[in-house]
Amino acid sequence: MPLHGEYEPSSQQWVRDQVEAYESSGGTEGTTLLDTGMPVVIVTHRGVASGKLRKTPLMRVEHDGVYALVASQGGAPAHPHWYANLVADPHIELQDGSARRDRVVRQLEGDERARWWERAVAAYPPYADYQERTDRVIPVLVAELTGD
Repeated sequence: MPLHGEYEPSSQQWVRDQVEAYESSGGTEGTTLLDTGMPVVIVTHRGVASGKLRKTPLMRVEHDGVYALVASQGGAPAHPHWYANLVADPHIELQDGSARRDRVVRQLEGDERARWWERAVAAYPPYADYQERTDRVIPVLVAELTGD
């Protein structure tokens, strides 16, 4: 079931610009993180406090049609805000290029997290450095098709 509601753009200009470029082009522009050349997806989720729709560009980590969402925040000491939103309401929309699909997220633990962490680091090597910068274990979630 698609997400509905009022969209509230990010307070960060680069996020607003990236989401606008990605969506206005149908997923043909704004598909890489800033100047890294590394691919991103756009995750639409509901804000836990506001109830409004939020859109977040995240690194593209995909395996067999399932996507990992890594709450790294560059190795900051606290989780990113979007992480709390997904824990509170795991229903999201994920756009990868021109393809948009409803998905549900779940947090990984143990061996499953370790496998997906390896995939995430392979897709975006700075994740390993981010984990070294922080005392928290960086959460890894997967976004799977809802079956709707």
